[in-house]
Formats: sequence, C-alpha cells, structure tokens
Amino acid sequence: MPTFKRIIENKSTEQFSGLPYIYSLLNCLICSWYGLPWVTQGTILVATVNSFGALFHSAYIILFIIYSERRKRVSMSALIVGVFCAFALIVCASLELLEGRARRNFVGYLSATSLVSMFASPLFIISLVIRTKSVEFMPFHLSLATYFMSIAFFAYGVLLNDFFIYVPNGIGTLLAAMQLLVYAYYSKKEMEECKLPLIVS
Repeated sequence: MPTFKRIIENKSTEQFSGLPYIYSLLNCLICSWYGLPWVTQGTILVATVNSFGALFHSAYIILFIIYSERRKRVSMSALIVGVFCAFALIVCASLELLEGRARRNFVGYLSATSLVSMFASPLFIISLVIRTKSVEFMPFHLSLATYFMSIAFFAYGVLLNDFFIYVPNGIGTLLAAMQLLVYAYYSKKEMEECKLPLIVS
C-alpha cells in the first residue's frame, strides 16, 4: 500500500519493478486452483487466501500500468495477458488430461514452482539496491509481509503434511529473510551517511 500510495501521488512508477506483482498474481491463481476440491481435498483455506491475493494483485498491476511509462505499460500489459492465458491453459490441461493423484501432483509442482519464483522475484531489485546503495525502490512492506506469510504457510503445510505447501514456503522464508537483511544493511548505511557533516573542516 505505501508503494502504490507513492506511485499515485507522484503519477509515476519511477524505478519500481512490476515483476513481483506479476509473479504474485500467477502464483495466487495457481495456488487457488491447487486449493480447490477439484484438485486437492482439505485445503480450501489455500484457495480462499490466494483468491483474495489474486484480486489485490490485479488491482496493483492495473494501477502500475496506468502510472507507468509507455514502454513499461506495454510490457506489463503483455505479461498480465500471458499470466491469464497460462492459468487458463493449466486449468484446462489439468481437468481434461489428468485425474486424481496425477492432477494433484501436476498442479502441486506448478504451484511450488510459482511460489518459489514469486519469493525470488523481489531479489531482482537487490542489484539496484547494491548499485545505488539505496533501499528507496525496494518495497520493505512487501518483503516483510512475504516473510510472515511464508512462515505461516510453512507451518500450515507441515500440519497438513503437504509437501507442495511446506517446501516452497520454507524456501520463501529464507529468501524473504535475505531480502530483509539486505534492506536492514543498506537502510542503516543510508542513515549513517545522512548523519555525516555537510562541510568537513
């Protein structure tokens, strides 16, 4: 929310990346499908949470497209169309070609892969942080929320003994922790530099 508040106020996406939101949308759609009874029994909470996630990320991406420059707008629009086409293909293929355990495994592996890519997507911005030595364009709240969400779903997956939930969320916990460490390191350096005197005698 703070990131998009800034984008709306400045009427520009500046150097923020839209990729974390694209990956998150795809992940939410696939995980919602995994949690539904047609694929997996007893994981309706996964479908519910990820359905809301898909709605939020769709809204974020629409705002991102509205306020981005033309080149970025075209690429983001193409990516969101690609996400919905890929999801439609996954649903059709899993319903038409697979049944039972095979369907669950197919969607489960896709879900796990999309989760890991979603957790890894904010890492793209780390190169910008290291290059500029600034955390200005690294969304702290996204990394923090990802960290807590991945811990919660890791525990949920362990309780359900569901490999497709606890393994990617365990990886997500580590990746989000790494992002938070990078943020803490460079934000501390920024604060130290701000305290330096403007004129050195």
